[in-house]
Amino acid sequence: MQLQKFQAVHDIAAERKGGRQQLEKLLPTIETAQGLKEISDDRYLSMMTRCINQAGFSWKVIEQKWPAFEEAFFGFSPDKLRLLSDEQWEAYTKDTRIVRNWQKIKAVKDNLVFVLDICQEHGSFGEFIAEWPENDQIGLCQVLKKRGARLGGYTGARFLRNMGKDVYILTPDVVATLQRAGMEIPDNPTAQRDLKAIQAAFNRWHDETGLPYAHLSRIAACSIGDNVYT
Repeated sequence: MQLQKFQAVHDIAAERKGGRQQLEKLLPTIETAQGLKEISDDRYLSMMTRCINQAGFSWKVIEQKWPAFEEAFFGFSPDKLRLLSDEQWEAYTKDTRIVRNWQKIKAVKDNLVFVLDICQEHGSFGEFIAEWPENDQIGLCQVLKKRGARLGGYTGARFLRNMGKDVYILTPDVVATLQRAGMEIPDNPTAQRDLKAIQAAFNRWHDETGLPYAHLSRIAACSIGDNVYT
C-alpha cells in the first residue's frame, strides 16, 4: 500500500478551516503521562460511565444529568461502590437521578471490577493507561473491550480521548481520509487485519510528522466531509 504523505492531508484541512492557526485551535488537549497517572481511579470510572451512557442517547441530556449521576454513584468511588449489595445495584433501575437502563447500570458494576483488577495489577488505573504505548492503541482498545463492559468501538476510544490519552478515533471522516490516502478498508472497519493496518498507517504518519495521534486524527477529520470537526 502506498500511503499518502500526511502533509497533503494537513494542507487540505488547514485550507478548509481558514489556515493553520485556526486549525490548531480545534486540536484536542493531550495529557502528559504523569498527568494521566495523577488522575484518580474514580475519574476513570466516571468517564467510562459517561461515555457508555452517551452512546445511543442524547449527549445533552446526559451532560445535564451528570451531577445527579455523580451523586447517585457516590462520586464513582471504587471503595464505596464495592460495598453495594446486589439488591442495591438493582435498586438503581428505579433511581430517577440516572438513566434507568439495567445494562448500563450493570456496566458500572462490571467496570468497577475491571478498574479494581487493573489497580491490583498496576497500582492504579492511571498507571495502566499512562504506561501503554501510543503506537499500540489497538492493543489497549482490545483490553478495554475484553476486560471492560461496553467499552468497544467508539466508546472505548472516546473514553481514552476524554481522559487525555493520545489516541485516534475512527469516525466516518477519519476512515474516509484513510481511504482517500490509499487504504483499502471498509467504511466501518472492525476486522483485526484492518485495525492493524490502520494502526500501522497512524504510526507511519506519526513518525513522518512527529504529531500526536490525537492531532493526526482530528486533522484527518477536518480534511473531508462536511466542514465541521469531530
